[in-house]
Amino acid sequence: MKVLTLNVGSSSLKFGIYDVTSSEPKAVAEGEIDTRGERRQLSYRDESGAVEQDLAGEGDEAARDALRKLATHTTIDAVAHRIVHGGPWLREHCLIDHAVIEKIEAAASFAPLHVPAALAWVRHATKVWPQAAQVACFDTAFHRDLPDTSRILPLPHALLAKGVQRYGFHGLSCESILAQLGPVPARLIIAHLGSGASLTAVRDGHSVDTSMGMTPTGGILMGTRPGDLDPGVMLFLLREGHTSPRELDDLLEHRSGLRGISDLSADVRELRGAKNHPLAALALEQFAVSVARTAAGMAVVLGGVDLLVFTGGIGEHDEPTRDSVKARLAPCFPLLQTRVLPAQENRVMAIHAARLAAH
Repeated sequence: MKVLTLNVGSSSLKFGIYDVTSSEPKAVAEGEIDTRGERRQLSYRDESGAVEQDLAGEGDEAARDALRKLATHTTIDAVAHRIVHGGPWLREHCLIDHAVIEKIEAAASFAPLHVPAALAWVRHATKVWPQAAQVACFDTAFHRDLPDTSRILPLPHALLAKGVQRYGFHGLSCESILAQLGPVPARLIIAHLGSGASLTAVRDGHSVDTSMGMTPTGGILMGTRPGDLDPGVMLFLLREGHTSPRELDDLLEHRSGLRGISDLSADVRELRGAKNHPLAALALEQFAVSVARTAAGMAVVLGGVDLLVFTGGIGEHDEPTRDSVKARLAPCFPLLQTRVLPAQENRVMAIHAARLAAH
């Protein structure tokens, strides 16, 4: 079975074409389209090697044309879509039909930065590959059995019926880490550090706490999102007329985090290169502190920690961030073991899609 995976993130579209004949998918092509700004850049690797190219055209159309051409010479049997949030209604990976589309649409307000973009790709893929099974893979599925101590937020209990609870995200990344580890340590912390970032406490293979909350805006400091923030700040900005609800949404999703602190960029690579920019250094330091502080809290939940895994774009590739986090944790956890593993979300998606399409 040939599976195309579409993983729409906040700063990129990661994709893969896989031949799934067993539990281990074989990659036909794996790549990424940088979706920051108006220019689109495609990079991928297939059997003939690595390819990088600027895409002609504008916006998502350029990305869609590139993927159409890439998949021209193979029959696509299933398309797997990473869906960040399915609301309280969808907590299991599933085949997409009209009813599922309606529920995903209803969940868009939980993750407005991610869900509408993913739905646009679902509709596009349905037109281009009408014969293929369309599969939704939910980032929240890994956390569906969170204990009430983590799941229930400190708000009036009646709001739980309206879907106000901790859902947790980066679940596909967590699944991929467990698959790569083989024997999973009893007390594991997974730090998925990228443009969006979160930490998850895993006890005996199950998520028991995670830093993101009802939406992907909460938790640790991120590229353009503030993470957990005194709600009084938002009330102050609204009450005093410093921002409107629409402007506040833009501030929290696009102008905070590393970008907000540095007043320069959300990209760690650019911040590392800004040698004479004190606010860039401050942003990087605050990011490392945020990760370390949250990891220490996860260790409290787990009753200790056996392994900390770094993954995601920053977690995998930015050694200074890893070193800073480990140095801050060392006094409390001198024997802490760490590993760096790639987030293989697309491979996990390919396995789920092949399984669901076969039934």
